[in-house]
Amino acid sequence: MTEAQNSIASECPRNDRKTLSDGFGIPFFTVFQDFEAFFNKFPDKVAIYLQFGLDAHQLIRWKQICYDQLTQSESPSTDFAAFVAAPQPQSVLINMPEAHANLPPENTDSGDRFSRYVSAVPFQKGGKLGQLRVVIAGGGTGGHIIPALAVARELVERESADVLFIGTQRGMEIRLVPEAGFRLRLIDVGQLKNVSLITRIRTLINLPQSVGACKRIIREFQPNVVFGVGGYASGPAMAAALQLKLPTMVFEPNAMPGLANRLVGKRVQAAAVNFPAAADYFHNAEVTGIPVRPEFFSLPAPPPEPPHLLVFGGSQGARLFNVTLPKIAGDLLAAVPGLTILHQSGVRHATTTEEAYAASGADRSRWKVQPFFDDMPIRFARANLVMARSGASTVAELAAAGKPALLVPFAAAADEHQKRNAEEMVRAGAAVLLNEWDLDSPAQLLNALVQLLRSPEQLASMSAAARTQAHPEAAQHIANRLIALAGRDSGAPSQVTSL
Repeated sequence: MTEAQNSIASECPRNDRKTLSDGFGIPFFTVFQDFEAFFNKFPDKVAIYLQFGLDAHQLIRWKQICYDQLTQSESPSTDFAAFVAAPQPQSVLINMPEAHANLPPENTDSGDRFSRYVSAVPFQKGGKLGQLRVVIAGGGTGGHIIPALAVARELVERESADVLFIGTQRGMEIRLVPEAGFRLRLIDVGQLKNVSLITRIRTLINLPQSVGACKRIIREFQPNVVFGVGGYASGPAMAAALQLKLPTMVFEPNAMPGLANRLVGKRVQAAAVNFPAAADYFHNAEVTGIPVRPEFFSLPAPPPEPPHLLVFGGSQGARLFNVTLPKIAGDLLAAVPGLTILHQSGVRHATTTEEAYAASGADRSRWKVQPFFDDMPIRFARANLVMARSGASTVAELAAAGKPALLVPFAAAADEHQKRNAEEMVRAGAAVLLNEWDLDSPAQLLNALVQLLRSPEQLASMSAAARTQAHPEAAQHIANRLIALAGRDSGAPSQVTSL
């Protein structure tokens, strides 16, 4: 701890303070219940804790205030770039010599004086009076958290909603939620699927503690509705909301719901699903689809000749694709005149994948390996056929873009949900499915790709079928249901399919 931090921690009497923690979990920083006493003792220091009662706009404002003060200090106590990049709210001690002079008059309530100085927006737990408050619980994979963020943005844009996410340290929400400007509260919850018996027992023993933590968060935030999106944190949060008798709704992106959603599916008031096959697991389910970036819905069709194959294994790549595609690259390029291949390998496997293509003897001018894509809609637009896994987000993007696909489900996916997603796309006529074990014989993959790439008519038919599975207004429809559950008029009639 710094000398200033030690000073605050030691001089403030314990019965006049509540202890908070900094970003490293060290309880050095205290906030006086009597802010008057705080400013009298430390007129040149103000401690700001970025956690309670902030929406995205307030958080941005607080960061700007911190930046302004840090850059005015000769020896700033923290690095602003690191502070902004920090995944969790943290307390920051900053020099503000003018703090006392800029406070409202002495007869103003001391707590209100603190709020009004730091931000023009009222700093109050639970949001503004009458403001729609929504808890979104869950995450883990992109298929859960990316659509949840799209719904959160829709709620903020339409209702100026105050949205709080509940997640875990292990999921993608730990990075994506703060990056999107939303608050995230973490709970500790173990796994139940694809783990050892000891881990499952430990998770079940600790489950009441996880539910209790969610109850405390929900009681503090006082939401109008709780929205579970599946994943680790969704189960305890939804259980807590049901016990507190709050309006609840779940979102299921996969054809086969995950365990958390299956456990609460018949007890919640409503559900939004991507595939009709998932609706049977829920009460009052509607097929809303998955929110997808608008760019995917307006991509121009590529020319049928020469064909272009996009191989996409997800953000981390797919090792199976990285190993198998180079083995058939030479024969595939020879069998399909003019064909070009763009292969996304993942960062870790980029070098070995490129070396494998080079060793295959395939024409280097007709293939390219990239570690990752940051412009996926553009990559989709140029492709006549996409070879991919069948996670929920990938399938939704394929449908939005109207892209025919050869899908290879990840065999270890929980509850075989990727296989079920692929089967739904095959049933719609939008995809061809190969299992992972089918790729043990590279010739089978070669034959499937050649047959598709040499049949522009079949690709066109699959493209049209894919678009029938798209839901361009998914975020709006899901938001409509949440707003209605919260007892508010959504202002827009839902046009989704009720099941």
